[in-house]
Amino acid sequence: MPIQFDRDPLDPDTLRRSLIHRTAGGIAIFEGRVRNRHNGKSVLFLEYEAYETLAVAEMDSILWEARDQYDILEIVCAHRIGRVEIGEVAVWIGVSAVHRIPAFCACAFVIDAVKHRLPIWKKELYEDGETAWIACHD
Repeated sequence: MPIQFDRDPLDPDTLRRSLIHRTAGGIAIFEGRVRNRHNGKSVLFLEYEAYETLAVAEMDSILWEARDQYDILEIVCAHRIGRVEIGEVAVWIGVSAVHRIPAFCACAFVIDAVKHRLPIWKKELYEDGETAWIACHD
């Protein structure tokens, strides 16, 4: 179960290849991308900070919980830290399973758990020069 926290841009094609399995009939992927507006303000970029040691341990727990709850073959999660530009992937989750429903359900479970349980903080930097820490459970 690969877990990745990276300062460099994520490569969805490489991540997707790690899900390939001969018996996989379904692959569900979630890509959370940085958007250019939030709450009516123009966003220039985001900065993510993480308590990485705890985040890795908690992510490992989340992925094992997903494996226990859903009949899946492979599961991968990658999250950016540091500066992330508009349009870039900030979080990537992929799940392969024999059937599509377990893949969809496990993918949804993981993104919800990541947003609520990981010690990751998101700061938006706006066009007007202001900054704001944003709740990551949105």
